[in-house]
Amino acid sequence: MDAMAAIRETFFQECEEQLAELEAGLGAMLDGGADPETVNAVFRAVHSIKGGAGAFGLAALVRFAHRFETTLDHLRAGRLPAAPEPLRLMLRAADALADLVGAARDGTSLDPDRFEALVAELAALDPAVQEGADAEPEPTPLLSFTPVPLDDSIFDEPASEPRERVFRIRLRPHPALYAKGNETALLLRELSRLGRATTLCDASALPSLDELDPEGAYLAFEIRLATGAGEGEIREIFDFVEGDCDLDIVEEGDDAAGEGGAEVTAQMSALVERLQRAVEAERSSLAARRQAGRAAAQAPEAVPARTDDARPEPKTPSIRVDLERVDRLINLVGELVINQAVLTQRAREEGIARAAGVAGGLDELEQLTRQIQESVMAIRAQPVRAVFQRMPRLVREVAALTGKEVRLVMEGEATEVDKTVIERLADPLTHMIRNAIDHGLETPEARSAAGKPREGLVRLSARHRSGRIVIAVEDDGAGVDRARVRAVAAGKGLIAPDAALADEEIDNLIFLPGFSTAAEISDVSGRGVGMDVVRSGIEALGGRISIQSRPGRGSTFLMSLPLTLAVLDGMVVTVAGQTLVAPLSAIVETLQPREGDVRGFLEEGRVLSIRGGFAPLVDLCRELGYRASAADPAQGVAVLVEADGGARGALLVDAILGQRQVVVKSLEANYGRAPGVAAATILGDGRVALILDVDALLARARAEPAPSSVGAPGERLLAAG
Repeated sequence: MDAMAAIRETFFQECEEQLAELEAGLGAMLDGGADPETVNAVFRAVHSIKGGAGAFGLAALVRFAHRFETTLDHLRAGRLPAAPEPLRLMLRAADALADLVGAARDGTSLDPDRFEALVAELAALDPAVQEGADAEPEPTPLLSFTPVPLDDSIFDEPASEPRERVFRIRLRPHPALYAKGNETALLLRELSRLGRATTLCDASALPSLDELDPEGAYLAFEIRLATGAGEGEIREIFDFVEGDCDLDIVEEGDDAAGEGGAEVTAQMSALVERLQRAVEAERSSLAARRQAGRAAAQAPEAVPARTDDARPEPKTPSIRVDLERVDRLINLVGELVINQAVLTQRAREEGIARAAGVAGGLDELEQLTRQIQESVMAIRAQPVRAVFQRMPRLVREVAALTGKEVRLVMEGEATEVDKTVIERLADPLTHMIRNAIDHGLETPEARSAAGKPREGLVRLSARHRSGRIVIAVEDDGAGVDRARVRAVAAGKGLIAPDAALADEEIDNLIFLPGFSTAAEISDVSGRGVGMDVVRSGIEALGGRISIQSRPGRGSTFLMSLPLTLAVLDGMVVTVAGQTLVAPLSAIVETLQPREGDVRGFLEEGRVLSIRGGFAPLVDLCRELGYRASAADPAQGVAVLVEADGGARGALLVDAILGQRQVVVKSLEANYGRAPGVAAATILGDGRVALILDVDALLARARAEPAPSSVGAPGERLLAAG
């Protein structure tokens, strides 16, 4: 990749961040959070995209972003109210801006009519258009500011602000600055927001009208800025015009009182007169240009000086690293963990681990290995915000297609999880959000008739729980229509018509392949592909999904996923001479069953009595096919585990070897799927150990008390181990 291609790739990566900030800010404003900082952040996001697009000559993106930026500038200056309708239009504009960025990145083309219509709608929000839409637009001055003659008094330092610094900024734009869609008026306005700015315009290079090049740059500016900000903050304003202008920033000394002020005043008065004559001569042609669609620069408004000495919080330095490099580092750390376990195992086998020096060194190596592993995993950890922020647009699109009013609430966006998990969350979440709106929420009329608000609520949340991440998609709709679900499943041959099913089992029928209650195929649903894809995707990540539905009150889908797919803290156990690993996050306690604690259940099932309650007892020997006969609970150890849904059970094992951190290897990719097994790992002695799927084992125990169908899978497991 050459240097320019690398810069272009970085630009599009930054665009994704800016678009996420833009959508989040507009969403917050729509919810009533139109504070100045949020409005400024939204404006900066569009301005940054426009500036970068201009540098790469992306004309369509620059033009749309310029119109969007102008509308946001009206909002920022208070000329446009932060009302729901304009904000909804801006959210549509943000979607269109994202499409333009994607098209520019992929080199594809889009329908220009769609964007022209949006540009027209954004232009209609211009306060000048709204105030006199039927009147002939009043020509604006040639320049977007009024030059002010100066006298010596303006250079006097204010005694009440001793900590202010005074900078003299000289700016001479090049034609390329304007060609890329930038405006000096906006730059000057940004400067004025840092403090008290006084601007002088040098029009001495302005030619006569017959020699004037419409695409030329003839004006220069000298700005005197009294501010509490530093030079770095001033230069940030000119980030996207660097190289397209001559810029000089000099800090004045305390004694720079402005000698020669009268001379400057005289020069500026002459320039003002010359400029005014040019303005009068140009009025008629300016009106024609405006009708032809040339956007006039916005006039800067007076900005009050800062009344405090607040400083922005310093940004944490960061670098961009190719994901492939991080993946290689993760793999090397995995090998380091394995080799550390091998070294410890061999030292124990040789008996040298008893030596104080060796034992201490091995402990330090283990601690250091864990610290390295945790630090490397933290590099890959990212907030789920990256995938959550794609959902508001999806909600708007599906709501428009279904004719429903929907409000999306997101919680826990800062919850961190491995990047690999995040990348594979988008499709399941997309299906679940679409399902919640299309099937879960009622129409506005039906909600009103049921005494509910016309606007339906969809809540998307994430939280950490027992070393895993739990993501919930909740709606306040009608809940699962169990009678209809059962009828559809029976009609499609997915269940027997006379099958006896509990409510929970009926709810879970929606995860069967080919199941759909949609009456007809539409852009949203009806093809029988949806929730089964969700379940498959979640299970491929080592997770589980469950549903909780309340008729008339809504449904909640819970997804439980591992925080990382690379390493795992586990409890190493033995069963019939085989070594297995149980995820430590699922273990509640271990105990030695006593006589009388184990009782029969149904035909061949057993339950364990624990402190007045009962938990299904899963005999791993029989469940995994290692042994045909039932094990004696009194001769083994019961490991009490808890599934993600809160259900508990006890795994019966022969012995516990201890706790160990293991590197997760995909069993499905290297061998095949096996019931009750989530993955595999390599132990310190080089053997392969299976990692148990606690949720699947408990689900099988509850659904099939008599483990009569485990012979063949167990044989395959023995062959694999």
